[in-house]
Amino acid sequence: MSGAANNPYLESRDDLLRIMTSPNAGAHNAIYRGKYLGTSVTAAQYAAIAAGTFDDLYIGDYWTIGGVNWRIAAFDYFLNNGDTACTDHHVVIVPDTCLYNAQIHNTSSGDWESGADITDGGYVGSAMYTANLEQAKTTIKSAFSGHVLKHRIYLTNAVANGRAFNGEWYDSEVDLMCEQMVYGSGVFSPVSDGSNIPANYRVEKSQLPLFQHEPSRICNRVAWWLRDVISASDFARIDYRGCADRLGTSNSLGVRPSFCIC
Repeated sequence: MSGAANNPYLESRDDLLRIMTSPNAGAHNAIYRGKYLGTSVTAAQYAAIAAGTFDDLYIGDYWTIGGVNWRIAAFDYFLNNGDTACTDHHVVIVPDTCLYNAQIHNTSSGDWESGADITDGGYVGSAMYTANLEQAKTTIKSAFSGHVLKHRIYLTNAVANGRAFNGEWYDSEVDLMCEQMVYGSGVFSPVSDGSNIPANYRVEKSQLPLFQHEPSRICNRVAWWLRDVISASDFARIDYRGCADRLGTSNSLGVRPSFCIC
């Protein structure tokens, strides 16, 4: 990394970015850089996030902590959203790799079992939400100690006829992403057919700038879960080949959550 740090071209590029980029989320969401930022978030970087200026931070930039590349995916993505408004400036982070594998619906064997694929209770009622994200939360809160933002999002907690039927506002710190965050729209999520209207309410209405600027970041060559209910047996997933897909909930797939730092 020292060679990159002393590269006059890269230093000149960064100087130009600082001069030309307005100190706000809109401008910084529009630029992909992809720079290595070190092995921890500095006090100056946290101060720039808290101030909402995001000085010398751009989409695709990343810290390597605990062997994981933690990459900037968006700036102020949740600002002003929620039943209680999010008022803290923040950065959305997505790891390049899955942190581990887990099931949406736990089985005794720890892997797929015939007839065990259910989506009752939606995302909030799943083993993923109640237990299987705990390891990720521990890892993330250790890497970004004291700076993981708690904010409010709307999550599915009931399913009827294979569709999201109800939901509520919940505190969120570390959660699976949804289709809108990854693709910019729902792909497999059920939609209104004129009679049945799924409870697909969400504040995540747009694609994360990371995936808009560099779509190759979506596919990391392993399958990983999204939090959308697709049917009475399936949740959404990213296939290892890069396809938008869905799969039965007792399968064990990658856990690649997003979270915010402030």
